[in-house]
Order: sequence, then C-alpha cells, then structure tokens
Amino acid sequence: MNFGRGPSVVLNVGGTRYSFSREVLKDFPLRRVSRLHGCLSEQDVLEVCDDYDRERNEYFFDRHSEAFGFIMLYVRHGHLRFVPHMCELSFYNEMIYWGLEGSHLDYCCQRRLDDRMSETCTYYAAEEPNGGPEGKGRRPPGAEGKKWLERMRRTFEEPTSSVAAQVLATVSILFVIVSMVVLCASTLPEWRAPENRSVEEQSRYTAESVREPSGIIEAICIGWFTAECIVRFIVSKNKCEFVRRPLNIIDLLAITPYYISVLMTVFTGENSQLQRAGVTLRVLRMMRIFWVIKLARHFIGLQTLGLTLKRCYREMVMLLVFICVAMAIFSALSQLLENGLDLGTKNKDYASIPAACWWVIISMTTVGYGDMCPITVPGRILGGICVVSGIVLLALPITFIYHSFVQCYHELKFRSARYSRSLSAEFLN
Repeated sequence: MNFGRGPSVVLNVGGTRYSFSREVLKDFPLRRVSRLHGCLSEQDVLEVCDDYDRERNEYFFDRHSEAFGFIMLYVRHGHLRFVPHMCELSFYNEMIYWGLEGSHLDYCCQRRLDDRMSETCTYYAAEEPNGGPEGKGRRPPGAEGKKWLERMRRTFEEPTSSVAAQVLATVSILFVIVSMVVLCASTLPEWRAPENRSVEEQSRYTAESVREPSGIIEAICIGWFTAECIVRFIVSKNKCEFVRRPLNIIDLLAITPYYISVLMTVFTGENSQLQRAGVTLRVLRMMRIFWVIKLARHFIGLQTLGLTLKRCYREMVMLLVFICVAMAIFSALSQLLENGLDLGTKNKDYASIPAACWWVIISMTTVGYGDMCPITVPGRILGGICVVSGIVLLALPITFIYHSFVQCYHELKFRSARYSRSLSAEFLN
C-alpha cells in the first residue's frame, strides 16, 4: 500500500470495524477493497471509500454492515448467501458495490435473484473501475497518453459506449445485411452460372465474377470487415487473448475464404485442378454465412445465447449423452420389433439400426415427420415410450440452462446499462 502508515489498516463498514494487514489488501477478493492498496494520495482514497481517518489509518464505508458481514463470510469460506429478512435486490446492490457478481452467489440464491429480477425488471449497473465515466479523480501517470487508445478500443468493442461506436456498429450491421442479401441472391437461377459450361468457360466465369456487381459488393464488404478486424487487433490490449476470442475466430473464418478463393482462381491453371477448384470455391463462398454471427457483437440476445452455451457446456454434454443413450436403446429395440423378428410383417424402413436412429431422434424431439413409423403393435408401444422418454430427458437439463440464460441476460444488460450512461453523458455534453 502506497498511502498511510502502520502495519495494518482498519475498515469501518456501517459502524463495524475490520482490521487487515497491508499485504492482505493487495490480493483481497473484493475489488473495491483491493483498490485501496494502489492509492497514492488521500484524494485517491476518497474515490474508493466515503471518509478516511489519517491518525488511526481507518477507512469508512457508509454501507450496510450486516450485508458486508455476509460478504466477509464469502471471503473466508467461499460461500455467499443472502442476508435473512433483507431484500435480494438490496443485497445484490451491496455485492456490486464491493465488486461481486451474481455468479458468486450459491445456486439457490442465484435462483431467488433471477426470479426477483424477472418480477421487478430492475437492473443495477456495475460501477466503473475508475469511478465511472463522470469520475474526476486523478489519473495515474501516462493515462492521458493512452486515453485515445482506450476510446478507440471501446468504440470498436462496445457498440453502446459512445455515439461514434453506435454509428460504427450501424455501418457494420448494414454491411452484414448487404453481404447476406448478395449471398442469398447469388443462389437464384438467374444469377448462377449454367452448369453445362465447359472447363474453360467456367474458369473465365470464375475469374470475371469478381468484376460483376455482386463481386464488387462482396469485395467492398470484405474490405470493410478486414479493415475493422485489423483495427480492432491493433488497439487490443492483449493480442493473444484477442486471437483466442470466439467472435474473432468467427471473423477470421468469414474473411479468409474470400482471399483463398481469389488466390485459387489466380494460381489454378490446369483443367483437372479447375474442376476440383470449382467445388472448393463454391464451398468457400458459402462460408460467408458466418458473417451473420458478427451480429452477436451488436445484439444482446445473440451474446446471451453464446454466453449461456459457454457456461452450460456441461449441461449440454449431459443432454447429448441422454439423447445418445436413449437413441441407442430405442433404435436397437425398434429394429428388432419391426424387422428383426419373423412376425410375417417386416417394415423395410427399419432395416438397420442406423436407419432406426433417424426415427428415434425425430420422435424424441417431438418433431415427428411421419416419413417412417412402426406398424406392429409392439413397435407402436415402443414408439409411445420413446416419445414420453424424450420429453422427460429433454426437460431435465433445460431447467439448469434456463436459469443460466436468465443470469447471463441480466449480466449483459448491466454492462450495456453501464456504457449507456457514458453515452448519455457524451450526448448531453
């Protein structure tokens, strides 16, 4: 700790005093308390706490003392629960103040918080690490020189952080929509090249397609996406982390096929290679469909879906295991009852277990195309059991996924509300 004297510090939270050593504050689990370790002056301290006593080296926080006591139990034992007879939203507000999130709560309390938020539609915005967008505390040395870099980073990464970020996000969305319209239109019969072209004509068509209106629009969209990706890479803090992010990987998968197809068109010369390149180019061009996922940067719904899948991968694996086990059992039994036994009536649709797997997965997901169905009485009884089992097996893990989806949605709304405050301040100024 760079400010104050003495081997220990005292936190006074709502009249309750806690004593800690200086080294403990450095890696304290509560973000607000750990910020005290880096304070250089009394002004910096007053940005973190409400008051400071230099003589006793005591920091005052005008917060709920009982709620902080439960938060300290989490620091010591790793379990965070609600204070009895205290509003869940009020306690959650205390958690946000000290630097905790809803994911730190025990699962039972997370469900209570999700239900309460769903009922009241109340959203609390987490505070900015440096006192919020309107904070006027002294910045550390060198912060002014990096201010423009941080602003550019937020402009490209957070669509709601400023007016310029919203304009940039709108332009990016328009490019995605235009590229998707061109992709869909290129599959129309009037736009496609005739299938009976010769190899030389197909090569000439592939080379000249870039100069057509659709090719020009595609090149402009690719140029915009490439420039956007390069700028975001340059202004990113951690280049390795930037490359590992899923959305950035998707951007790379959406941009790379265009350049590969152009290179293949330029360097492919022999007829046999042209025939193979024709199929490859069509596959690469169809990979432009990944551009749709770029919309996840600008819509909370898609971000919530991706974050939910990331956090619930265990539940998703469990769901797939349930389906695979049931599919193996019911497909083997249905093949035996419909085709394997010599009952005088054989259903050719169930000639093999892999063929029966299609019927099982369609029945368990309650889609029921009707393209194949059992005709024997034992097979129909088995089909009914298969449908009921599918409903039960699918319903079990979905409860966990639903609660995680609600929590992810609230977290993303909190972050969006935080940057909306800075956008409102910029607009008013």
